[in-house]
Amino acid sequence: MANPTARSFLQVAATEETTAPPLRVVQIEGLVILKIIKHCQEFSPALVTGQLLGLDVGSVLEVTNCFPFPVREEDEEIEAEGANYQLEMMRCLREVNVDNNTVGWYQSTLFGSYQTVELIETFMNYQENIKRCVCIIYDPSRSNQGVLALKALKLSDSFMELYKSNNFTGEKLREKNLSWVDIFEEIPIKVSNSALISAFMTELEPDTPVTQCDYERLQLSTNPYLERNVEFLIECMDDLSMEQQKFQFYYRNLSRQQAQQQAWLQKRRAENMARKATGEEPLPEEDPSNPVFKPLPEPSRLDSFLITNQIANYCNQINGVAGQSFSRLYLMKALQEN
Repeated sequence: MANPTARSFLQVAATEETTAPPLRVVQIEGLVILKIIKHCQEFSPALVTGQLLGLDVGSVLEVTNCFPFPVREEDEEIEAEGANYQLEMMRCLREVNVDNNTVGWYQSTLFGSYQTVELIETFMNYQENIKRCVCIIYDPSRSNQGVLALKALKLSDSFMELYKSNNFTGEKLREKNLSWVDIFEEIPIKVSNSALISAFMTELEPDTPVTQCDYERLQLSTNPYLERNVEFLIECMDDLSMEQQKFQFYYRNLSRQQAQQQAWLQKRRAENMARKATGEEPLPEEDPSNPVFKPLPEPSRLDSFLITNQIANYCNQINGVAGQSFSRLYLMKALQEN
């Protein structure tokens, strides 16, 4: 006789899925990072994207393989052909016994300008089929400064719930205690290599400890990079000013409507007092058919949140590059004096 307290395999799997630990680390193999860098550098400054494949193991998301998406012209059927290309690639990988589970995607960016509505929509599309996915962002322009500009991002759970309701009003944001810094979560990246690859890289290591990347760190000219960051920062400030003008216009209309409502209510109350004096029934103090009582739609704060997030990113980049530049200049000054 079967034990009534015993649970089926599907019930256990469903319970484990709901109680899955939060994502802590994105573990990427070194070969995958090289593929991403090669793809993004070849097409720079054009923006490219690709698929990430791997395994979801507890609190670690392992990325073991990737493949690029083809760059197509605008007049072609990008969505249908792109979906067929992904399916065909994963079928070929499955035939050769390679990990073909989708865990996210990677994309290149220019000067860190990746925080857009399109990125959020892509995340939501992936979330429909994959509970936990990440986006690897690689910035070739910043990597040219001697820094590996690679980061893993995911949407926060609170923001995804709010995005599904499509209600980014000020009242809802205050209720959820959500600010512009709570949209994306950056997950730490851990580079993993097998013991065989590590031994092979040790043999390939040159005799001299100085590499090309070390020379790039000593470049004193950072003007082009700083200029482009400042230009993008100014554009974002203009966009933020336009968003603020939308809210100012909304609040002006709201105060004007409230004044019209008060005037209408005072007129209706005076009319009801006159009707009571004559023994007639008073009229209702609210008339839904009156355009004065029609609620004004509040503009969404999502765009302003993304712009603010992007401004903070540009400021951090400028601060980091400026600090490194001062350190190099003081170093060169000390060397010349000696």
